[in-house]
Amino acid sequence: MRVMATATACLCPLIFCLCVLEGGHGTSRHGPLKVTRNQTKLPDGEKEVHHRPKRGWIWNQFFVLEEHIGLDPQYVGKLHSNSDKGDGSVRYLLSGEGAGTIFIIDEVTGDIHATKSLDREKKAHYVLHAQAIDRHTNKALEPESEFIIKVQDVNDNAPKFPDGPFVASVPEMSNIGTSVFQVTATDADDPTYGNSARVVYSILQGQPYFSVDPKTGVIRTALANMDREAREQYTVVIQAKDMAGQVGGLSGSTTVNVTLTDVNDNPPKFPQKNYQLYVPESAQVNKAVGKIKANDEDLGVNADIVYSITNADGAAMFSITTDREKREGIISLKKPLNFEKKKAYSLHIEGANTHLDPRFSHLGPFRDSTTLKIIVGDVDEPPVFSMDFYIMDVYENAPIGTEVGVVTAQDPDSSNSAVRYFIDRSENGDAYFNIDATTGVITTAQTLDREDTAWYNITVVASEVENPSLLSHVPVTVQVLDVNDNPPEIPTEDEVIICESSRPGQVIQTIRADDKDDFANGRFSYWLPSDLPINPNFTLKDNEDSSASIVARRRRFSRAAQEFYWLAVAVSDGGEPALSSTGTLTLRVCACGRGRAARTCRAEAFLSAAGLSTGALIAILLCIVILLAIVVLFINLRSKKGKKEPLIISEEDVRENVVTYDDEGGGEEDTEAFDISALRNPAAAEEMKLRRDVRPEARRAAPPGGRRSWSPSRVALDDVDVCDIIRRRLADADGDTSVPPYDSLQTYAYEGRGSPAGSVSSLDTPAGHSELDPSEVDDWGPAFLKLAELVGETESEATA
Repeated sequence: MRVMATATACLCPLIFCLCVLEGGHGTSRHGPLKVTRNQTKLPDGEKEVHHRPKRGWIWNQFFVLEEHIGLDPQYVGKLHSNSDKGDGSVRYLLSGEGAGTIFIIDEVTGDIHATKSLDREKKAHYVLHAQAIDRHTNKALEPESEFIIKVQDVNDNAPKFPDGPFVASVPEMSNIGTSVFQVTATDADDPTYGNSARVVYSILQGQPYFSVDPKTGVIRTALANMDREAREQYTVVIQAKDMAGQVGGLSGSTTVNVTLTDVNDNPPKFPQKNYQLYVPESAQVNKAVGKIKANDEDLGVNADIVYSITNADGAAMFSITTDREKREGIISLKKPLNFEKKKAYSLHIEGANTHLDPRFSHLGPFRDSTTLKIIVGDVDEPPVFSMDFYIMDVYENAPIGTEVGVVTAQDPDSSNSAVRYFIDRSENGDAYFNIDATTGVITTAQTLDREDTAWYNITVVASEVENPSLLSHVPVTVQVLDVNDNPPEIPTEDEVIICESSRPGQVIQTIRADDKDDFANGRFSYWLPSDLPINPNFTLKDNEDSSASIVARRRRFSRAAQEFYWLAVAVSDGGEPALSSTGTLTLRVCACGRGRAARTCRAEAFLSAAGLSTGALIAILLCIVILLAIVVLFINLRSKKGKKEPLIISEEDVRENVVTYDDEGGGEEDTEAFDISALRNPAAAEEMKLRRDVRPEARRAAPPGGRRSWSPSRVALDDVDVCDIIRRRLADADGDTSVPPYDSLQTYAYEGRGSPAGSVSSLDTPAGHSELDPSEVDDWGPAFLKLAELVGETESEATA
């Protein structure tokens, strides 16, 4: 039949739904239906146009059951076109998924069959394309149309639990209905078609302890007060059945292993209410003497127990600690046991849980107590000293056998055996002390010297007479007390330095005596011995603090005049009786700079350190002087033979001669000295017109008791140079053999005319106060040492 395009478009979804409903309720699958479409795909690539169709496809509703087991192909449906007149001129073609293999079509009738058994769980539908063409012209009578063949589900898959078996846990003593675990089964059948995938749950094993919700699969407790201590493991089997549990449905099952977890619902219990423990009195303090344990059926932290001693008498002597791994109480000794004083102790011990659950407080107090009786065993003990250590004292130089002290020990046992004493010589081999074996009195075995050893440590051993193997040791310290048996001594090894510039009343050095005795002998007193004459150079001042000061009594010391001084000093202590000694100090004079630091003593100290005596040094210096004199003499002899250089280069220079006499000469007997009056001013010499270049004919005889004189003749100096005059006089002196060889060495130097420096002579220097500071001259070095002394003397005289 023909239908309007718009009406056809609206009816298509409705018809498809009706087909599904009909197939689902078991109605006829092959009722003819005519379906038209307003949009067609024209052959030869022509564009799709909207027109009123003249023909339409007619076919049955296409559904096919899965898992077909018949021998003949399963009929699916029929394709039919309005153009088919039944004369075989229309040819039907099928293409798409499974066409030709799974689905075949009769080209004449349009019947479609399924040749294979289908599985909806693998493929739920197939998309195919149908065509109706003219057999003679091969032209399409109907546009190609797409249709779907759905595989209709049958209940061929049982529910499955893919992750089973399962493990679950629930606390013991849980209330009824407490959720334990949830299981979920899967069914591969179509959940939208029938009841094939509708699953319900049931419990096959685990009743009456557990139940399962039929729809959700939630497992819950079904019995109250399940006790883990009675039974801990449960096996629950859950079944899932499809078809809503109806007869003929498929089923699957899984196992859930349920474990009851522990809660603190059991208090600790001691197996016995009374215990007894034997402990010898020789047990060591802070060591374990026994163990005790309470049982708890719970696990983990719920079974943790802490132990305590509840009675004061027991807690005073013993302590208990908890071993958390073994959950035992360790009993230790706090104080030494003494069988003779107390033979038994009673301990009240309590064990309590540390982690309580308030939900189970109604089950009672989670603690238990017991009584432990400790029996003290008697043991033969070594002697016990009255003190843990002894400190004694004795004076030095005491006679041998002097009593130092006494030690006492006794047997703590009831037998009260006698005790013997002796000194342990293994630690100190020297026998400085003895001990009486019976009384324990310690006496000296040698004369003691405090300055040698002030303290002695010995060990006294006590043993029982009846059982010598039982020994006790005690340390004894002996202090040697001091007596005044050593006089004080003044150190005299080091030299005392005296500065040459010392002044009266100046402290040279502070001295302090040494005393080997104890400081309790009082302070030292110093003085100069009265049997010696008064020292004019030094005096001694007692500072009244066990020290004394050496004080200078004169102004200035000269190292050249006297280098060493000796000062005897007496000193006494304040002991009873007082002891004294006299020591001689060596004082050495040195040149000191600023701060009284010695300078000139260093070189001599160095030479002295090299092992040279004073005599050896003087001999060496004399040899050096003799060698120098020989060298100078040799040079002078050679210089006389050589050519003399003129001293005055030009006659125009007017110079002031500076004459330096480096030798002693012949005194008044030496008359060979040149008359240098002509050399003082060459201009004046020319005016004098005197000649002295004439050799005298005879030497005047000296009067009795008088001195000889030389009268040279006067010559004119008009055309004579000074150098010629000097040469002639020198030749006259060298050639005169009638006089002793008194030579005069004269060095002529001249300053010149018009010097801006003026005269350097000290004759015209006005007398007055020196502007030099003695401290500054000290810093100039050893070369100015003499100048520093002169300046210092000048300052001292000026201030005086």
